[in-house]
Amino acid sequence: MDSSRTTSDKVAAAMREREKGAHVAISPYVLLFAVLLLAAIATWIIPAGEFDRVVKNGISFVVPHSLKRVPQSGIGPGAIFVAIAHGLIISAPIIFLILFTGGALAILEKTGAVKAALGRIGTGSNVQDASVIFTVCIIFSLLGTVGVVTNSVVAFVPLGLLITRSLRLPAVFGVAFIYLGTYSGFNSAVLNPATTGISQRLAELPMFSGIGFRAVVYLLFVIATIGFLIANVRAYRRNPHASTFLITENDALATAPMEPGAKLTRRQTTAIAFSTLALCTFVFGAVKLHWGEVEMISMFMIIAIGSGLICRMGPTQIADEFLAGSGKLIHGALIVGLARAISTVLSDGKILDPMVNLLSEILAPLHPILAAIGMFLSAAVMHIAISSGSGESAALIPIFAPLGDALHLTRQVTVQAVLLGEGIMNCFNPTSGVLMAVLATARIPFGQWVRFVMPLIFLWGVICILTLIAGVLIHWGPF
Repeated sequence: MDSSRTTSDKVAAAMREREKGAHVAISPYVLLFAVLLLAAIATWIIPAGEFDRVVKNGISFVVPHSLKRVPQSGIGPGAIFVAIAHGLIISAPIIFLILFTGGALAILEKTGAVKAALGRIGTGSNVQDASVIFTVCIIFSLLGTVGVVTNSVVAFVPLGLLITRSLRLPAVFGVAFIYLGTYSGFNSAVLNPATTGISQRLAELPMFSGIGFRAVVYLLFVIATIGFLIANVRAYRRNPHASTFLITENDALATAPMEPGAKLTRRQTTAIAFSTLALCTFVFGAVKLHWGEVEMISMFMIIAIGSGLICRMGPTQIADEFLAGSGKLIHGALIVGLARAISTVLSDGKILDPMVNLLSEILAPLHPILAAIGMFLSAAVMHIAISSGSGESAALIPIFAPLGDALHLTRQVTVQAVLLGEGIMNCFNPTSGVLMAVLATARIPFGQWVRFVMPLIFLWGVICILTLIAGVLIHWGPF
C-alpha cells in the first residue's frame, strides 16, 4: 500500500511540474462554440442549395442531379443561440442518459459493491491488463457492431474509469477501453440496422448482404484496437510519467488502488447480479424490441433504486446519492446539445447539399480504386458536418451509388466506403456530441485525446483503404 501511495505521489508531482509551463487546455465548450461560429459564417459564404427529396419506407433521401439554388439562408447571431437551445432539446435523451448513468453508478459505489468487485481484479500485471482489455474490447465491439451500443456508449464510460482505477491506470485508458472497443465494432457495422441496414436499403442491396467480408473487416479492427491498447498500457507501466498518459492532476488520484482482495458481502453480490440482469435485459430489448436511450434511462433508474434498497439504503439517501452522482456528469452531458447545434446551423443554412454535390463532382473522373478511397475520405469529411450515421447515409448513398455504377464500382463497395468513412471519424471528430461528452465527463482535453488515439486512427485508416481496394479488385457484390 505504501509503495502504491508513493507511486501516486510521484505521478501527481510530475503532473504539477509539467503543468507549470503548460498552457491551459481549451474547454470543449469553447472549441465547439468556435466551430459553431465558423459554421454560421460559412452559411453566408457558400452558395445555398437543396436537392429534391423522396420519402420511401419512411426514409427521406436525395434525388441525384437535382441540386437547385435557393435563397441564401445565412445564420445570424441570434439564430446561433436558438440553434444551441434546439440542440439541447433534440439531444435530451442522450443528455439524461449521461446524467442518470452518473446517478446509478454513484449509488452502486456508495454500496461498496463496485469497489469490492473491481478490487478483486488485482494489482494489474501485464497478464491481467491484457485479459481485461481483451474481454472489454470483445464485449463492446460486439455491442457496437450490431448497433446495441452507439450513442449510449457514454453511459458505460464511467464504468471504464472505475475499471482502470482498479488497475491503477490513468483516466485516458478508461475512456479508450470502452469507447475504442465499441467503435472498433461500429466501424465495420456487421449487423447494425441504423447504418449498414439503412445504407443497403438506399443502395437497393439485400439487407446485411456481404456479411462475410464485413466480418473480416470487423476482426481486423478489433485486433488492431486490442494490440494498440495493450502496447500503450505496457508503455505506461514502463514510464508512468510520460506526457501521453498524464492528463490532469486529478487523474493521478485515479491511479490509487481499489483495495485488492476486498470481499463482497452477500448484499453487494446481489446488487451486482441485479444490475447485470438489468443491463442484459436492456441488451435483449435493444435487439428484439428496438429499445433505445429512453428505455436505457429507465433501466438506470431501476438499477439505482433496486441496488440501493438491496443494500439497505434509505429512500432519502438513494435520492441524495443519485442527484449528487448526476451532478458530477453535467459538465459532459450538456456538451451534446452544443455539438448538435453545429449540424442544425449547417442544415438551416442550406449548405450541406452543395457540399455533397461538390464532392461527387470531384470523384466523377477518378479511377475506380481512387474513387472508392475518395468516397471513404469524403464520407469522413462530411461526418464533421453530419454527425448522424443514418443521416449521412441518406445524404451520400443516393448520390454515390449511381456515381459508383458509372465508375464500375459495386454498390457494396460504395456502401462500405461511406460506412468506414463515418465510422473512423467518430473517434476524433470535434463535432461529435458523444465523443465530446465522453471526454468532458473524464476531463480529458480534446487535443490530448487526439494525440493519444492518432496512431490507432492511422492504423484503422490503413485497414479501411486496403479492404476497400480488395473489395474493388474482387468485385465484392452481390452487385
